[in-house]
Amino acid sequence: MRSARRAWCGVVAAVAFVVTATAEPRDHDDARRAVERGEMRPLAEILARLRGKLPGDILRVEVEHENGEWKYELRTVDAQGRLFEVLVDGRTGEIKRVKEK
Repeated sequence: MRSARRAWCGVVAAVAFVVTATAEPRDHDDARRAVERGEMRPLAEILARLRGKLPGDILRVEVEHENGEWKYELRTVDAQGRLFEVLVDGRTGEIKRVKEK
């Protein structure tokens, strides 16, 4: 159990780094303010809600703001090497769409 928890923490840290590293400075600030205003949930909370529900391991996370809604777009890979795009509602953490790439 301890090693699984440690591994999950490593995934969360790696994903948080990817989001920070790929976001434009202004986009990062906008996302942070959206979390502060309650318009979207923090990434760590979203990942905790999704534990065990994703089709594979997370490779990348992007934050999007479209039509007034915040979304997390996750890229995952399963044990067979298939890639998926998972769109998650930023406010509720609900999976909106899973699409094989």
